Amino acid sequence: MLGLTIGNFDGVHLGHRALLDLARGGSGKAAEPGEVVAVTFEPAPAVVLGLPETPRILTARERSRRLREAGADRVLELETTPELLALDPEAFIDDLLDRVGGPVARIVEGPDFRFGHARAGSVETLRELGVARGYEVVVAEERRVRLVDGLEVPARSSVVRRLLELGRVEDAARVLGRPHALVGTVVRGDQRGRTIGIPTANLDLAGAMLPGDGVYAGIATLPGGVRKPAAISIGTKPTFIETPRVAEVHVLDWDGVLDDYGWSIEATLDRRLRGQERYDGLEPFLAQLERDLDQVRRVAASILQSPTGATT
Repeated sequence: MLGLTIGNFDGVHLGHRALLDLARGGSGKAAEPGEVVAVTFEPAPAVVLGLPETPRILTARERSRRLREAGADRVLELETTPELLALDPEAFIDDLLDRVGGPVARIVEGPDFRFGHARAGSVETLRELGVARGYEVVVAEERRVRLVDGLEVPARSSVVRRLLELGRVEDAARVLGRPHALVGTVVRGDQRGRTIGIPTANLDLAGAMLPGDGVYAGIATLPGGVRKPAAISIGTKPTFIETPRVAEVHVLDWDGVLDDYGWSIEATLDRRLRGQERYDGLEPFLAQLERDLDQVRRVAASILQSPTGATT
């Protein structure tokens, strides 16, 4: 028997984790399913409909990885086509049940879930269809999270997105249930860092959003799984000739070669140290970099020494 949950799942935050837990049988309302399937869409329906595109927190590949880490046994990624979006609610559910390839015991969604052509289907529609098709519907309560300043917010992708845009990575981590990470391919940059003794890896994030400009402390996971302290800079390099916004990672205490391109790196954003600033010359810029690197070492030490791998 299967437990399903359907959605875009951008970010894979604590609210999504709660859906997966209920799909596993956390509600106690039915026998525990043998497999939990997260059903998602690629590209996002808004893209196919020609609506304004919302920045993505995660690429499709990272979303699948995070869903599995959060408890999904399988991720069923539906190709979003005009034909799929044209299905009425009943046809959509019947098509989906055919695709999952097994008897469905439970479908878990939030109270505002909509599906089918023009979003005509609701949770009540889902329940009505379930009577004849043999699945129960479990409606999850909205998960709420307390931020650093005490404000309570709903665990939603839009909230995570806004916190990241503001550079509030510690708050975003509270909603996600983990630090946000940049995962990208190393590409050629302007190579200025190596000329001043601070070589950086320039990241291509494959369409995932860049958080707010600034300098961040985190942990880089390198090929082979080695974890090292990392300073992450996001912005336009205002001290030099300004560029389009980029993400650069300087890995501390690592003698690897950054001349090669095409390899992948993951860097968590555990703490924002400061905003992007313009310095009058190289000397004050380098002095600030040394202060930044000292802070990165302190933050990274608290993470790497913690049993949970989180900041303390």
